[in-house]
Amino acid sequence: MMPAVHDIDLDAYLDRERRHVDAALGRVLDDGLNGAPAAVAEPVRYAVGGGGKRLRPILCVAAYTAVRADDDGVVPAAMYELAASLELIHGYSLVHDNLPCMDDDDVRRGRPSTHRAFDTPLAVVAGSAMIPLACRTAARAARALSLAEPTVSALVRELCVAAGAGGMVGGQVADLEAEGRQLDADELASVHRRKTGALLTAALRMGGLAAGAGPAQLAALDAYGRSVGLAFQIADDLLDVTGTEEVLGKKAGRDSDLAKATFPTLLGVEDARRRAEKEVDAALAAIEAAGLSSRELDALARFTVERDR
Repeated sequence: MMPAVHDIDLDAYLDRERRHVDAALGRVLDDGLNGAPAAVAEPVRYAVGGGGKRLRPILCVAAYTAVRADDDGVVPAAMYELAASLELIHGYSLVHDNLPCMDDDDVRRGRPSTHRAFDTPLAVVAGSAMIPLACRTAARAARALSLAEPTVSALVRELCVAAGAGGMVGGQVADLEAEGRQLDADELASVHRRKTGALLTAALRMGGLAAGAGPAQLAALDAYGRSVGLAFQIADDLLDVTGTEEVLGKKAGRDSDLAKATFPTLLGVEDARRRAEKEVDAALAAIEAAGLSSRELDALARFTVERDR
């Protein structure tokens, strides 16, 4: 049973943080796309501007404020720009995941996928352009925070490793290779921890690094991120079974259509839900042991399994 969360108006908190992230993304895109051809800039803006939960940047900022608890929640604007680099990587991954050669999804976040709104070549180019933009954004934001150059490098490295072949990209390949196959729970968790969990974990670690977290704090944020990332993907798989396109903003039942390996298929809906809740318990225990518990991190962990989209 997940522990009780500290009092927080989660909807108000998420709305406020999304507005900060969206403002930062606007600044980043205005600067980063200055001089770019419209054929690239327009699909990039479309891909980034589709709304969404903005969970990764919000987790990044929540980790920062948990480590810097003595700052009374004050967050520099550059911290939101650092967090925005994670959303750029996430946005690129959605653009490419939706392509006909990948998951072939025509709808994302309640509107046509980028390759449907423009065309497949422009979607490929736009997604690719978001990767170097994310790295540039992370480096510039880290320097605006007056962080030392080794920390700047560490932040960019965290982002790139999480997005790369050993993280998100490798997880996407493993996910595609698993279609039509029966995986056991450990194999499936490994796929999810790379495809979804790597960038979520990087969000926590990047927030911690920017805040000056020590090794024990970073290890706790890493453990929290790994568990929350797995819980998030299990919840996504459950929503694909139980949700509707109107609520989800994308076609429901795609996992079944593509014969994907999922925890609901492997364990059943109720046992999959219990596994997600167990991961949330583990996440909260990790940060509590390191003295990093905060009402924001508590609430965000619970949100991953209680959301309806």
